[in-house]
Amino acid sequence: MSSFSSDLKLELMVTGQNAGTWGDKTNTNLNLIQQAIAGFEQVTLSSGGTLALVMSDATLSNARNMVIKFATASIAASTVCTIPDSIEKYYIFDCTGLTNPTNLTIKTASGTGFSPDRAAIFAAYSDGTNLKEISLDTLGGTVAAAQIATDAVTTAKILQSNVTQTKMASNSVGTAQIVQSNVTQTKLATNAVGTAQILQSNVTQTKLAANSVGPSQLQSTAVTAGTYTTANITVDEDGRLTAAATGSAGSPLFQVTLAEQGPASGNFTAQPNTSIITAYAGGAGGGRGTTNSGAARSGGDGSAGFFFFPISQPFGPHPFSVGGVGSSGNQNGQSGQTGGATSLSPSPISAPGGSGGSGGNGAQNSVSPGPAAIDMSRNGFFSYGKGVPADGAETNGFLVLYENILD
Repeated sequence: MSSFSSDLKLELMVTGQNAGTWGDKTNTNLNLIQQAIAGFEQVTLSSGGTLALVMSDATLSNARNMVIKFATASIAASTVCTIPDSIEKYYIFDCTGLTNPTNLTIKTASGTGFSPDRAAIFAAYSDGTNLKEISLDTLGGTVAAAQIATDAVTTAKILQSNVTQTKMASNSVGTAQIVQSNVTQTKLATNAVGTAQILQSNVTQTKLAANSVGPSQLQSTAVTAGTYTTANITVDEDGRLTAAATGSAGSPLFQVTLAEQGPASGNFTAQPNTSIITAYAGGAGGGRGTTNSGAARSGGDGSAGFFFFPISQPFGPHPFSVGGVGSSGNQNGQSGQTGGATSLSPSPISAPGGSGGSGGNGAQNSVSPGPAAIDMSRNGFFSYGKGVPADGAETNGFLVLYENILD
């Protein structure tokens, strides 16, 4: 009686059996062998289910095919495809139409198998207990990492301009890989150049932006911050203060260098070290006048003031004039003359004389106040410059100059 082979389920006939049908059965066996060697069948998976391939005795069966192609499907949940146990056979599984193929497990009914890691074509063999995957990464014309030996890819094997950024490992580009003078401005990240990257003494004036050097960028010198009076300072060729100390002042007091009572005139020259002049000056009094009836009228007082002004050297010689008292009018109806003015030209010093008496007493004059002049005509401080009284003696103008003569 016939039996069947364990792997392909071919009918094994005994001698003398199947007379008259032996040829048909032999043809069936040949068809089964053909299915095992070159058979192709497309099967459909149900996501989340199990598809059991079968191998029947002496009958064309899907588990006997060499190529099993899975129809297009999305494998959203765990799915299983099994082949019968106890079969030793090679298989090719076409998973190219599957979405999420990693959710599929292909195995023997009772043993283990494998899960496709991508939508590709896989080869496997069953040892009768478990299904073993055979890597077919080289199918479709691709060479995977496993097929390339260590250090097998040389410069000549790489197409020009085809090593992109994503192909380069971190920290793989060093100094030796950068062509000389090829790190341009656009290749530098913001804040990438620090102190360590700048060669000593190579930040020149043209590299500094306008207003980039402030107090914090200037190196400290030996000068202590503070206020110095009449200071002695040392400045180097770069304009930096390298030393500072409080010095000794010059002569602290103003000295009298001219004192005149009018009428007087002459030229004045300041001392070479003088920078400021102060002065007291007054104009002369006006002369006495006489009315038509013969009554005497007093002359007006001359002006008086204090003056303070800086000078530029050399100062002088400059003319000065100190006023004399105005002449009196002693005849009936005769007016007195205006007192002479006191002045130094050029300077703010100008003190007009008093008006002469006439029908009435003469008017007192005054100094025009300003930044360098103070009017002191009516404070009674000076006895000079009085107008000629109706019954007294006249007074002349005056000029007293002071200089701050420095040592």
